[in-house]
Amino acid sequence: MGGRMADRYFELKSEIHRKLLGVLNMDRVSSIPKDRVRAEIGRVVERLLDEERVPMTTAEQSRIVEEVLDEVLGLGPLETLLKEPTISDILVNRYNKVYIERNGKLSETPVRFKDDGHLLHIIEKIVSQVGRRIDEAQPIVDARLQDGSRVNAIIPPLALDGPCLSIRRFGRHVITQDEMLQFKTLTAGMLRFLAAAVQAKTTILISGGTGSGKTTMLNALSRFIPEEERIITIEDTAELQLQQRHVVKFETRPPNLNKEGGINQRMLLRTALRMRPDRIIVGECRGAEALDMLQAMNTGVEGSMSTVHANTPRDAFSRLETMVMMADLEIPTRVILQQLTSAIKVVVQVSRLQDGTRKILSISEVLGIRDDQVHLQEIFAFERTGVNDAGKVQGRFRATGTSPRILERLRVSGIQLAPQIFEEVVNVNQ
Repeated sequence: MGGRMADRYFELKSEIHRKLLGVLNMDRVSSIPKDRVRAEIGRVVERLLDEERVPMTTAEQSRIVEEVLDEVLGLGPLETLLKEPTISDILVNRYNKVYIERNGKLSETPVRFKDDGHLLHIIEKIVSQVGRRIDEAQPIVDARLQDGSRVNAIIPPLALDGPCLSIRRFGRHVITQDEMLQFKTLTAGMLRFLAAAVQAKTTILISGGTGSGKTTMLNALSRFIPEEERIITIEDTAELQLQQRHVVKFETRPPNLNKEGGINQRMLLRTALRMRPDRIIVGECRGAEALDMLQAMNTGVEGSMSTVHANTPRDAFSRLETMVMMADLEIPTRVILQQLTSAIKVVVQVSRLQDGTRKILSISEVLGIRDDQVHLQEIFAFERTGVNDAGKVQGRFRATGTSPRILERLRVSGIQLAPQIFEEVVNVNQ
């Protein structure tokens, strides 16, 4: 659509929207059947086109009716993107620059808002749906849509180019073991080892960067928790979809405008410990709650799991150590490390590679402390060998040949693993 034609189109749409506001009581619109609203919009469109003498085909007319309907009942230009299940992220940099992520790849879309005011109106609509507000006094909002998608919005004066919005779609589908193997996220041997570790109540930490699939991996591993166990999940934004019957879900609450009423993960963890959990799953460790989580893991809530934002397993421990220090109890570093290494037994490092695929880069066992450093032993690793002509990453999953110490714990739990799991090499040529 050419620039002038696009402007005319937006003007026409805004005009229809304005006329509709005059005709319809917007508070009542949500209770009116969608077909009646559509018919009303159709009448206004026809009347306007006659008045303005704008030539328009029937297909163009029905498109404008749909878009105005989205504007009135939904989230305007975002509706078409939200209806597309393959889109995992919607990123609005400014009113005329909208990007999406599909299959791990970013691309710009032709979707546009009329101007900053239009984008701000849609952002206000989103945040008001979840009982929040966004204005100069509170220019940043982190919220959750009804379908569980995460929304982050920031407006001027903090955002220099106008309002900015990002929506991270919530995957309704919990990835299965077969799909993980099919996508070559890991090998069958690695999956058997992780499943055995979860069943034997081994505390697992999943480490990775933004968008690397930490929560997806946590969801997938939680499938191996026995059905009869009582699980409590604690998250900033509820994303976990556990399949067990006996799950209690907690979500933090941000403070209000007067900085009151906020409930953080730390408070929820303390509450969870009083509720007789068999396992506690913390969606992501971000702050001082790491200390409470450590104490929980070291005092009987074995087999708990969490994720942390880090690029290597060693970094993950440095991050956790820093978080424990945030609790401000002046615990010596060595004591913190001792607690960390006695609590966490396995670190799974996940990553999103340059071709958009997600893989487990390493599974490491925590052996303890050596020379004031966390001593890790890698059991499985993914080695990249190059990129093929189609841009797909080539490589191989390799067992390091080391027999993990954890095998004794698995044996006690009645789980036997074939020794060849820890010797196999699987090539990944896509």
